[in-house]
Amino acid sequence: MQFIRPTTWSEALQAKADHPEAWPVAGGTDVLVELNFDRRRPEAVLDLSSVGELRPWTREDDHVRLGAGTTYTDVLRDLPDLLPGLTVASRGVGSPQIRNRGTVAGNLGSASPAGDAHPPLLASGAEVEVASVRGPRRIAIDDFYLGVKRNALEPDELIAAIRVPVAPGPQQYAKIGTRNAMVIAVCSFAVALDPVRRRVGTGIGSAAPTPRRAVEAEGFLTERLDGRGLWEGTGPLDEETLTRFGALVAAAAQPIDDVRGTAAYRRHALSVLARRTLTWCWDDLRARREAA
Repeated sequence: MQFIRPTTWSEALQAKADHPEAWPVAGGTDVLVELNFDRRRPEAVLDLSSVGELRPWTREDDHVRLGAGTTYTDVLRDLPDLLPGLTVASRGVGSPQIRNRGTVAGNLGSASPAGDAHPPLLASGAEVEVASVRGPRRIAIDDFYLGVKRNALEPDELIAAIRVPVAPGPQQYAKIGTRNAMVIAVCSFAVALDPVRRRVGTGIGSAAPTPRRAVEAEGFLTERLDGRGLWEGTGPLDEETLTRFGALVAAAAQPIDDVRGTAAYRRHALSVLARRTLTWCWDDLRARREAA
């Protein structure tokens, strides 16, 4: 196995062009599991941990640009107010040691349906910045996931950054697992409310071949909030709205039976998570209005 360790972004892109089969490694929290259990053995590993240009995050108008080296610990420490949904998801990733090393971009690159970062990124409407020696391009987060652990990167491309809109309203994330920490999700769900543009965003994890949005649930809730003038009010959501939203989220999933749970359980759990996270977000929005 060849080990390649560039120190600049241009060197990294050239190395990926010269060795398109190389596995990129930043924190290594996903790749090293594959190697340690001998599940796959790449011909080359491209270590990006010394590329300083990838580490910083920056605020760009109404977006946060997360460099590909931004860790979960960085998100937790610096971005709870700007990216609350991703912050909640980051809190449940592994142990402190894993959060110190693991990167949001690495989670994207692995494209596991159970990745914790995917649902809040979907709910927020993020974009993925990728680059190669041929130049940069952006991929909408909805188009990034192609299948189980497959993404839209070309063989010579690397993830440069993730552009995430600054949260204009409450966001939440929750997952079901066999325990409270150090656990892969049986299923997960994120919701984001945008009272400025009057939009709802969702993200489903570990309940389909790829992370995905619950588009019909978003449309239903947006129409319901508009039609009943609820965006401006301070009242609670009625039970019928919560139940219907949960049912539409569950219907958007395409789960399977496996060792972690049955398809039926995942659908039921998603409906519960959807109602629960929406209630949390709505209560947060009401509290903000009352305080204002």
